[in-house]
Amino acid sequence: MKITLRQMELFLEVAKIGHLTQVAKKFGLSQSAVSMSLKELESILGCKLFERVQKKLVLNEKGRAFFEEIEPLIMRLRDIEAEFMSQENKGKLVVGASTTIADYILPNIICEYMERYPEVKISMKIGNTAEVMEMARSGEVDLGYIEGEIFCPECHITPMGKDELVVVTGDKKLAKKKEHYIDTLLPKKWILREEGSGTKGEFIKRLGKFAADLNIYLELRHTEAIISVLKEVEDSLSCVSKIAVRDRIEKGELFELKIKGFEFGRDFYQVYYKDKYQSDLFKKFSLFARSKFAQALGERYEESV
Repeated sequence: MKITLRQMELFLEVAKIGHLTQVAKKFGLSQSAVSMSLKELESILGCKLFERVQKKLVLNEKGRAFFEEIEPLIMRLRDIEAEFMSQENKGKLVVGASTTIADYILPNIICEYMERYPEVKISMKIGNTAEVMEMARSGEVDLGYIEGEIFCPECHITPMGKDELVVVTGDKKLAKKKEHYIDTLLPKKWILREEGSGTKGEFIKRLGKFAADLNIYLELRHTEAIISVLKEVEDSLSCVSKIAVRDRIEKGELFELKIKGFEFGRDFYQVYYKDKYQSDLFKKFSLFARSKFAQALGERYEESV
């Protein structure tokens, strides 16, 4: 075979990043070496793979077709390499987590697992639900943990348990009423997560027709930032995971609002690329995480680990 593995790896990175200098730095090569590798690949295939759009390299129709063919092959080779370099209780995993899970659930799970198995190293990448789904789809992470369901035909998605969402405020005046009607709260200052967040997506979906009249005052990436705003801004409220604010509610820093006719919740999910090679370490951590999610959410977990 004339095409080399390095040529395919460099092609995939340039296709994703679009800049030779960044790819060269990532691989410890010169920009000219990366450029030469791409030219040799195009010479072997007998066609151009990229078009230059302003200062960025963008795949043309031939390039896109080649990308779709070789990306699964390279991901499979990486999985095989990782498997043969590790054992069940030895090796490396990269997991992705959406913000609520990354802040309040997964770090303890990872730490406990590495304490049990000192030769296992687990790193975590954080994003919103849409970003973590893409990390799993592209093979950037071995496993992803997300809030709220999202469509991805290339991924295997498993429910991990149910999370309760609550409407909270730091405004004592709003907290005085035992129950609210949603239409009276819509004009208030809603502080929500950013677009792509599972929390926000599920809240908007549950609001249904009322969502169009929702006054989104501010969008923030992290729940802790939302909590800080709620404690300072009058007439502000949000919908967040109860796991994230349970202690604040108990301390009287935030107040949970009951809304007549509405209950908010969502599922947590585990996600990974459906054709991913599943090593023993992958399988064992996956089961361990499921049991620990169940404990955190107060649910039963029948399968032994």
